[in-house]
Amino acid sequence: MTLLDLPALSRLRRNHGLEHATLNLLSQLFPVRTLAGYSTPGGFFILGDVPTDTLREAVFQALTRMSNGEHRLAIHEHCGTNLVASGLVAGLLAWLGMAGARGRRGKAERLPLVIGLATLGFFVSQPLGPLLQERLTTSGDPEGLSIVDIYPLRAGRLVLHRVVTQG
Repeated sequence: MTLLDLPALSRLRRNHGLEHATLNLLSQLFPVRTLAGYSTPGGFFILGDVPTDTLREAVFQALTRMSNGEHRLAIHEHCGTNLVASGLVAGLLAWLGMAGARGRRGKAERLPLVIGLATLGFFVSQPLGPLLQERLTTSGDPEGLSIVDIYPLRAGRLVLHRVVTQG
């Protein structure tokens, strides 16, 4: 058993994958609408103005498609994992670029190098985010996950839905 197999982490990863699959399907229906999600071990939230019935259909379709082998639906191009991966690589290269610099002048002289390294790091790290999603932060196999409830929540102008899962 690995750390990722612990019940709470397994549920979080499966819910994160289902959240992504749902967002991927919703983005086909609403290509210009801003949508976001947030996963927990008990389910996930979808932020954005989406009709509840449409969301319900997307969640069940996502679960069915993932259960039937469409595991790549769990990877989302706008996942925070992608940003973290790029930021980490860019930051590490920038830090390396400053290694050994002394004083303000030495650091200022290194600034063009650091900017170049950070930019390079950002670009070369692009495949890392989806790989981390696939291996660590999401699961494309829902493994018996089921939908318990889907309900809207409103806080002023903020529209979100809670998707409760079990399994």
